[in-house]
Amino acid sequence: MTVKAPGESDTSRLLKRGVVEIITELELRRMLTEAARVDKPLRLKQGFDPSRPDIHLGHVVGLRKLRQFQELGHKVVLIVGDWTAQIGDPSGESATRPMLSAEEVRVNARSYMEQFFKVVDRARTEVRWQSEWYGKFDLSQVIRLTSKFTVAQFLAREDFAKRFQAGRAIAITELLYPLLQAYDSVVVQADVEFGGIDQKFNCLVGRELQAMEGQRSQQVFLMPLLVGRDGKLKMSKSLGNYIAVTEPPEDMYGKVMSIPDNLIVPYFELLTDVSDDELARFRSDLEGDTVNPMDLKKRLAREIVTQFHSSEAARAGEQHFESVVQRRQVPENIPEFVLSLPVDAGAGMLTLDIPQALLATRLVKSRGEAKRLIAQKALKIEGKAVEEEAISVPVNSALTITLGKRRFAVLKLVSGPGKESMKV
Repeated sequence: MTVKAPGESDTSRLLKRGVVEIITELELRRMLTEAARVDKPLRLKQGFDPSRPDIHLGHVVGLRKLRQFQELGHKVVLIVGDWTAQIGDPSGESATRPMLSAEEVRVNARSYMEQFFKVVDRARTEVRWQSEWYGKFDLSQVIRLTSKFTVAQFLAREDFAKRFQAGRAIAITELLYPLLQAYDSVVVQADVEFGGIDQKFNCLVGRELQAMEGQRSQQVFLMPLLVGRDGKLKMSKSLGNYIAVTEPPEDMYGKVMSIPDNLIVPYFELLTDVSDDELARFRSDLEGDTVNPMDLKKRLAREIVTQFHSSEAARAGEQHFESVVQRRQVPENIPEFVLSLPVDAGAGMLTLDIPQALLATRLVKSRGEAKRLIAQKALKIEGKAVEEEAISVPVNSALTITLGKRRFAVLKLVSGPGKESMKV
């Protein structure tokens, strides 16, 4: 495919919008011009550790940028970190990640790539697995690689430095992570490495190692970390403030509507294609209090749901939001479940374990999540807030459960030995 030189508008969109830092921008501009002149695409490195199988909108910020480069004819080199996933990289989290089995890595990677290609063009992507090269590594190669850098250099990384000064443990395997990520750049001969701002140190190690190995140093393209729905911390599954790209349209729409007003413009900037002129107008209107923030959020939610589903799904999501959340109507066609429970002796009543019921109806994924939501008063049964973890109810009750603003289920309770629910 022919590589195109970026025009003035392309350059602004590529190198300014949704970008924290480019090391170095001047050199990257020169490389883009030269690539178009000789019709040779740049190799854009993006790595991921399949420690988890899901992608959320925080990941999409970088994936959209990769797609923009692909539209000019450049190639994404996606590296599946099936080795580094077994080491763990805190990247500011100050905690190691669990080591995974090879099968867990494969399952997570398949799921990740299915979602990855919802944004990035599969035809312009080269997929590489670290095991291609690390599977052949021996001890002499490991020692040679570690000899390139000093412990002092790695302790300069902010999160390592904080943990070291606080006397908290840093595993030697964690120090290997930046080296392995850097060597990936050498193997695939990356021209540009993309990452969040929290990956700056690791990307710069790759840039330096390439120079040591006689290659042209990669440019480093750093993007902001998307703030999650809580409006405070970066979007993260572990924090529960995320919006997954696999969310059903109604849930995705509703979650976008739940973001604080101060995130409206950043979400438009990082997750949509609205023009810079529109962004400036949105910012001005919000600052001048001349627009209802909800109207802008609805536009934002439509844009995002359309990206991952369709315009029809976005309209359906908006209708659901307006009827269920704004007008507080209970939706039609609520899923129904039957749960068999033993009858209390002589009482003719059933004891309903609320976390168990929420798990049975698939409204939550764990008892811990259920307990947290109950404590937050997010649960209603028959329209009344419930704060207890167990309640007594009559046999053959049919209870409408509402969790938050978007999750509903009808639970039919019958007497029996006790078993998981069946959807009806």
